Amino acid sequence: MSTVKIDKPVPDFELPATGDQTISLSGLKGKKVVLYFYPKDSTPGCTREGQDFRDLYEQFEALNTVILGVSRDSVKSHENFKAKQEFPFDLLSDKEETLCGIFDVIKEKNMYGRKVMGIVRSTFLIDEEGVLRQEWRKVKVPGHVAEVLEAVKEL
Repeated sequence: MSTVKIDKPVPDFELPATGDQTISLSGLKGKKVVLYFYPKDSTPGCTREGQDFRDLYEQFEALNTVILGVSRDSVKSHENFKAKQEFPFDLLSDKEETLCGIFDVIKEKNMYGRKVMGIVRSTFLIDEEGVLRQEWRKVKVPGHVAEVLEAVKEL
């Protein structure tokens, strides 16, 4: 599985998303894309991160930027999470881990003393031409979204 590299085009992808739609990278050409991977809907860190993106959403939108959250949860789970948190952006369901593989975000993690494979919280900034411009791996939620917004402004 090829993984993405800074300043290289991101392979096109297509995944089911909230709002009964399928979203592809090629369909977003001409817009910047913030793709953020998170472990699980409705968990504390993931909720906080989503809320931070929600709270700054208008600023991202003003910069011609689409925000997309990605996890392995089902579209139905995403719909509930999105509605409850009033997210103005879509969530992509990557049950087959296709996009997770392209971005190499599935890693071994310790969960209550057990080793499990899970999504490591990561964010990627893709420019209007589909080229990866910045990545944040092993993200700590506090202050992260503001940092991503600054990177978008500089792009």
